[in-house]
Formats: sequence, C-alpha cells, structure tokens
Amino acid sequence: MKMMEILRILYSKNEILGAKVISEELEKRGYSLGERAVRYHMHILDEKELTQKVGYKGRKITKKGIEELKEGLIYDQVDFTFSRFQEKMYNVSINPLTGKGSVIVNMSSIDDHEAMQSTLNEVLEKGLAVSDRYNIVEHNEKKYIETVCGTTIDGVFQQKGIITKPICGGLLKVEDNTPISFIEQISYTKTSLTPLEAFTGEDTTSVLDVMNSGTGIIPANFRIIPAVMKDKATSILRQLEKIGIGGVISIGDVGKPVLGIPVRDQMIGIVVIGGVTPLCAAQEEGYDLDVKVADSYANYESMQSSNIYNTKLPFNEINPDISMEVEFLMNKIYNLISNVSFDPETQQGDVLANTSYIDKKYVDDAIEIMNSVYKNKPEFCVGNRYALVDVPNSDKVGIATICSLTLDGILTNFGINSIPKYSGVLDIYGNNKRFIELISYQGSSLDPHEIFIKKNMQNVTDAIDDNGKILASVHTVPYIAREKTVSIFEELESTGLDALCIGKPNEYTYNARIEKYNFGYVLSGGLNPVVAIKENGIPVEVKTLESIMNYNEFEEL
Repeated sequence: MKMMEILRILYSKNEILGAKVISEELEKRGYSLGERAVRYHMHILDEKELTQKVGYKGRKITKKGIEELKEGLIYDQVDFTFSRFQEKMYNVSINPLTGKGSVIVNMSSIDDHEAMQSTLNEVLEKGLAVSDRYNIVEHNEKKYIETVCGTTIDGVFQQKGIITKPICGGLLKVEDNTPISFIEQISYTKTSLTPLEAFTGEDTTSVLDVMNSGTGIIPANFRIIPAVMKDKATSILRQLEKIGIGGVISIGDVGKPVLGIPVRDQMIGIVVIGGVTPLCAAQEEGYDLDVKVADSYANYESMQSSNIYNTKLPFNEINPDISMEVEFLMNKIYNLISNVSFDPETQQGDVLANTSYIDKKYVDDAIEIMNSVYKNKPEFCVGNRYALVDVPNSDKVGIATICSLTLDGILTNFGINSIPKYSGVLDIYGNNKRFIELISYQGSSLDPHEIFIKKNMQNVTDAIDDNGKILASVHTVPYIAREKTVSIFEELESTGLDALCIGKPNEYTYNARIEKYNFGYVLSGGLNPVVAIKENGIPVEVKTLESIMNYNEFEEL
C-alpha cells in the first residue's frame, strides 16, 4: 500500500521527486514514513523497474510503474476512483467571476489535431461541451488534447460552500433536440473505470447524429446538491457561463427524478453534458483516441479558445412526463436469479442464458471456436453447453451460453445468500490470476461485461495460452455458509458449473476485496467462448442476461 501510494504521488506530480518531498506527501495521506524509510521503499520500486533514479534529484515513475498503478491493487482502485474525483474537486481554484485559476481536464491522445479540428469546432459551435477551452500538450513524444471536465463545476460548487456529490455518469438519449432520459449509467463509487470513460468507444455514442438531426446519444453525468442551495448554485452556473463554462442540461426539482435518475428527499439533481463529448464526436468520425476522464488540471486562462462556443445547449425544455426511469441492473438480477430452478442432483431445471447473435453462415466456425475454448480451458466457461436460438425472418442466429449468475440462483435455492458483487476483467499470466478491472453491479444499469467487450479489454484467445485476459465476476456469501457452498460447488463439478476460486472469510480473492464476515468466490464469464468468436474475426452482437432457458435445451460442446 505504501509503495503504491508513492507511485501515485510520482504520477500525480508528474516530476522527479526526492525522499523528503515524498515523505511530506505521504504524511498528508496518512502514512508516517520518514525519509530513510522512503528511500528503502524506493529502492524496491527501482528493482521492480516501477521507478527510475535520476541522478541525485530523486525518482520518476516509469511506464511500467504507471501500468502497475492502474492494475496492481484493483481492490484499492475501486475505492480510489471516487476519491480521485473528490481530490480533483478540492483542487479546483477557478474564480467564476474572473476566469482565472485551475480546472479539471480530460486528456486524450491524438494523432492529427488539425485534421479533427473541424469536427471539434462543429461540436463547440452547437454548445455540446462543457467549454471550448483546450490545450495541446506533448508527453513522451506523443500529443494529447486536454478539454475541460464537467466535474470542474462540482469543484466550483464545493469551493463556494455547496455540498455536491457526483452520483453517476452515462448515456443520455436525445430526441428532436429534447433530452429524454439516461439509457445507461454507472455509479462513481466501486468502479476502477470512470463512468464516462466506460462509455467512450466503439458504437457507444452518436453525438454527430444529435448535431445533424437532433436525435442520438450523448455522454452526461449526474450529481445531487442540497435543495436549499438551488438558488446559489443557479447563480454560480450563470457566472460560469459568462466565462465560457456551461453544459448544464437540467436542474431538477426537490426530491424529483431527473431524466430517469431518482433523487433523494431534500436534494436536487443536476445533469451536465460530458466534457468528453467533443472527443466522442471525433471518435465517431473515425479518429483513434484514448480518452482519460478527470485526468489532470490546467490553468483555465492559459487554455486556447475557439471563441465559437455557445454555452446554451441546443435543446428544448425537458418534459418530465416522458422521462423513463433508469432500470438498475441489480433489480433485474434479483428477479432473474429467483427464476433459476436447476437442481445439481438431477441436472434438471431452468438456468439463466446470455444470447448473442451472428450471421447463420458463421455458425459452424463459431461452434468450432467455442469448442476449442472449452477443450483447452474448460474453467474459462460456465458449463460445457450451448444452444442455437432461431431468429424468425432473419439471417441471424442466436448463440446461448449459460450465464454465471445461474450459480447465485442455485445457491439461493439452498438457502444461501449469494450476492453478485463485481463484474471484472481477470488477468491470466501462467498460474497467476488477478483482477485488473472491476465495476460494481450495484448502481449500474447494464452488465459491465458488455462495456469490457465493447472496449476490447479482454483477450480470451491469448488467455488459453496463459497470457491474456478473461471476463469474470466476484460474488459474496456470509462466512457461516462457506462449508455448504463448497459442498454444492463440488456437486456441480461434473456439469462444469464450477468456481474458479472459493476464497476464505475476509480475504482478498484474486485481488478483489471482500466485505468483513463474508467470503468471495470467482466465476468465469459465460460470454468468454462468445468473446473468442469475436476475437477470431466473426462479427458478434453480444447480449447478456437475455432469458431463462431449460438446461435440456442446451447441447454439449
């Protein structure tokens, strides 16, 4: 933990630091470590090639150190992601009256800024951004663009004495220039991937469609503030507009849902367009960008401006009567696992199925790939079964695989309180396994595995050779039920409906933190064989938690 915190300090400061400065920074973060002890830890980090000594000046973090910082302590990262937002908010210093001071910025790598400038200008002219200010910076011979992040507004609220809590980020549906509702969202807490980062990528947004026709999908984020601060907040937002910071889509009424997101009593919700929206538009145009949300700070007055930004979004007034309430995933999961009736002894009953879709011409190749995954790494699959599902009047066919949440249903039927905790990406290296990404099922509106697949964050094909990444999930059970749980998994072993790992009470399970008085077990994702199909060049429309199916409808691989 101390060494990871040293890496964080080196990364956040982005400069060469000596033991004295690092010791002082550690003290601020609750670690009492003298200079001598810091040097000892730094020597270990040097040996691991996570830091590099630069003469007598001190150390700097290496590329390998940055990767380890992201992946090494995933159990810490899921808590740190929200803490990082809080830290960024605290350090915002922009004065809404003068426009001077620091703002939070998103950062994205860019190959050709000049080529995509016209796209960015179109987005800014429409007002589909938090601000038109940006920087072009260079690190390690690579160019990056910095854009103002919407969390800057939370930072300004906070410095002005307004309690503000970012709740979630997601995708907002717009029809005929009218915001309708969030259609997907992820909570800011208990995730290693920032919500809007999760929703940047292949076929996720349609900002260009919103610009051209007024209908499409844009990224947005949601926070709540005390209702008594509504007038003060509105006043601050007007001040920010005058210095070129806008993007507010909606300010709700006391205790009333805003664009499908519920709001607690005595609070109001505020929706702000994602600061990454211009970058999403560039991605839609085909530009290859690697977007990092709330990544750093910049002095607002020194950022470049196009002077074409319209702080008033091109949207009509919201009609609260047509907003659809966001369906949270855990509600759906609880209902689905309640339908599981599979009996380990008779091997009869209903299971949960993921059903993905491919063209019929690829069926034989797809089954061969799935069979190869199972034969080589049966532990990467949930059972040894699949089913072909007819799609009427279509050239498509559905491929159903058993969903890992079936196991929660089976345990529930035996009186065991099994709770799906995290969906994640599990790194496989030889016999070593550790989670490098985790998103909580709680607070999400969709299965996070769909996000990981869209962003190509797994590599099942290489994992077969013990050097890749698979989809997996973490589930928790009260420690008192461990013996019975182990017994049930042993009974299920012949079906392949088995756990990758069953942890002990209060221990970390493949680097995932388990709550006190509980133990965790890890399951492979039921979509791993389907992901392998995609990785082999066959187009697949991946779907999770599609249906309840009888176990006898499945064929053996």
